[in-house]
Amino acid sequence: MPRTPGGAPAPTLTVAVLTCNEARRIADCLRSADFADQLLVVDSGSEDDTVAIARGLGAEVHVHEDWQGFAVQRNRLLAHARGDYIFFLDADEVMTPAFGQELRAIVRAGQPGVWTIRWRMVAFGQELRFFRAQTRIERLFTRALVREFSGVVHEQAQLQPLPDGAQPPRQHMRSRLLHYSRDTVHGSLQKLTQYVMLGAAKRRAAGQRGGVLRGLASGSSMFVRLYVLQLGFLCGGAGFLYCLFVALEGFFRYAALHYDRATLTERVSR
Repeated sequence: MPRTPGGAPAPTLTVAVLTCNEARRIADCLRSADFADQLLVVDSGSEDDTVAIARGLGAEVHVHEDWQGFAVQRNRLLAHARGDYIFFLDADEVMTPAFGQELRAIVRAGQPGVWTIRWRMVAFGQELRFFRAQTRIERLFTRALVREFSGVVHEQAQLQPLPDGAQPPRQHMRSRLLHYSRDTVHGSLQKLTQYVMLGAAKRRAAGQRGGVLRGLASGSSMFVRLYVLQLGFLCGGAGFLYCLFVALEGFFRYAALHYDRATLTERVSR
C-alpha cells in the first residue's frame, strides 16, 4: 500500500461512473481514469456491450436495473465506493492528462473538501473552442463528507459538516474536463425528451407553473446567453446546434409543465 512521507497510508481515489448503453464512449472514459485506486461503474441495465467493455478494462461493475432517478444511482455508487476521495465522471466525459495530474495532486494532499470542475465542450464532432462554458459542477468529494444525493435531475450532494462543525471548503479545479455533450442530431432529440420531462417533473414537484410564454422567455434568454454572451456564435454550425438544443430544453420543460400535467403528476408521485 502506498504511504505518505510520514508513514501514513496514502489517500485513495474512487472514480465513479453511471452508465446505460454507453458502449460507444465508455472505453475512452474509463481509460482516461485508469490511475484510480477503484474504477467503479453502476449500470442501469445496458442492452449493449457497456458492461462487458467496462469489466474488460478492469472496472468494478454493479448492475442496478430498477431505475429510480439519478440521485438513487449516485447513492448506489457511494455505497460501493471504497476510496478516501470520490470523483464522479460521466460516461461522455474524458480526463485529459493535465486534468488527471491535477486530480492526483489534490488526492495526495489529503485535505477535506469539495472541488468543482468546468468543461471543454465537444458537440457534433467539433470542440467548441471559443465557447465560454461557465457552469461549475461539484465532482470531487472527500468521501466521508457525502451523506447522500437528492434530486430528480441535476442532483445535489448533501454534505456532512467537518468535525469542528464548519462547512466543507469548496475549491475549483483549474484543468477542464472534456465533455462530449452531443454527437448527433438524432441523439440530441432523444436526450431533449429525457431532460425536458425530468426538468418539468422537478418544477412540478416545486409547485412551479408552466406555459408557452414562460417557455419562450426561458428558452430565448438561454439561447442569447449561450450563443451571444458565451460566444457560441464563434463555433460555427456545431455551436449553433448546441445552443439551440439547450434553449429548446428550456422552452419545452415549461410547455410540458402546462400541457403534460397528468404525466408529470404520475412521475412526481412515484
